[in-house]
Amino acid sequence: MEAYCLKCKEKREMTNPLAGFNARGAAVTTGTCSVCGTKLYRIGSTPAHDGLEKPVVVKTEPKPKTKKVSETKKPAAKKSQKISTKKAASKPSRVSGKPLVIVESPAKARTIGRFLGKEYDVVASVGHVRDLLKSQLSVDVDNGFEPKYRVPNEKKEVVKKIKSLADGTKKVFLATDPDREGEAIAWHLMESAEIDPAKTERVVFHEITKTAISEAFEKTRDLDMDLVDAQQARRILDRLVGYSVSPILWAKVKGKLSAGRVQSVALRLVVEREREIDAFEPVEYWSIHALFNPDGSDKQYRAKLVKLNGKNLDMDLNNDKLALDMAGQMKKAAYKIGDINVSTKLIRPGAPFITSTLQQEASRRLGFLTKKTMSIAQQLYEGLDLGNGEETGLITYMRTDSVQVSNESVKEARAYVRERYGESFLPEKQPQYRTRAVSAQEA
Repeated sequence: MEAYCLKCKEKREMTNPLAGFNARGAAVTTGTCSVCGTKLYRIGSTPAHDGLEKPVVVKTEPKPKTKKVSETKKPAAKKSQKISTKKAASKPSRVSGKPLVIVESPAKARTIGRFLGKEYDVVASVGHVRDLLKSQLSVDVDNGFEPKYRVPNEKKEVVKKIKSLADGTKKVFLATDPDREGEAIAWHLMESAEIDPAKTERVVFHEITKTAISEAFEKTRDLDMDLVDAQQARRILDRLVGYSVSPILWAKVKGKLSAGRVQSVALRLVVEREREIDAFEPVEYWSIHALFNPDGSDKQYRAKLVKLNGKNLDMDLNNDKLALDMAGQMKKAAYKIGDINVSTKLIRPGAPFITSTLQQEASRRLGFLTKKTMSIAQQLYEGLDLGNGEETGLITYMRTDSVQVSNESVKEARAYVRERYGESFLPEKQPQYRTRAVSAQEA
């Protein structure tokens, strides 16, 4: 017998099933999940209920409601006054009618609000306001993989507030992050808060500076549904893979683990590579190196024997006897330097960080985990107080595959180098870097 397990989030085989009846007299079966041990509960009659005595359910008559009649009209007036006061308190607060700007984080809202001034209302959605249901797959596989969304309980007040503000203004600006995730959040905000698309504009900026914000509000656009659909496809894939693979982790590794669409494939590649390593048959070979000190010079050169009698040595020295014999012959030989090639190596500065290189350097130099790195980067992007009482954005958007750098930042950096170190340390032109990824998200 199977029943739905709330912990495993799918139907599981029930162990130790026990037939019985609930307080209303309905047939039920209780047991435990065969995978995680959670208590299972299933409604419905089964062959195990045959022969069991059904409990007698006694229905109780509801008590009739009695109305209190007031002796004088004065108390009644007080009662009606209380009711009207309660209704007045339940009405939504008045909206200012100013253009509404919606961002993702409160810190970002404060910084942008300072740049825009009191002519705008800036509010934060605090991340996503709508997502797939946690209690079920929420993807209709038989109907074009249609997702089923809902607003979580903890976000209902946020959505209610945004809807109230949006209803009282003629213009709404969606200023969420400039990536697929941000585009999807903007779309979910429109859908869940029922914002009129006719009065909605999308604002995109890659750095939180006054200049960048001003330019972004001069170049608004419509929602990019291609980006929204791309994010939805990734979210649906996450759910399909997670619901299919996670139960294997619960059974074999540990409960409450979640399998990701990327990690699952990466794990398979690692396992396949490890199997190739285990199946590898090692072959013995030797290589010969020598250190040379030219006469009249303090320099030392290290060389490797790569040719013998004009023939390239690959793995010909396949045992220690051959290698030692060859080394003995080489010790008796005389050597000379045939040619010296002198070249100049130009070392260029590294390209600006993208998401992956930022995480790699933070791990290599500082020992940071990815979560800590991205948390600090988020703070630098949204803005920090530099001692003047105002929050200032210090980096461009950190979730990116692009090496594009803000022109304003380049000018400030060049001016600083010129003032601090002099003109000789400043290149005539700023270095240009290519973005390798074809579908890079700009920063």
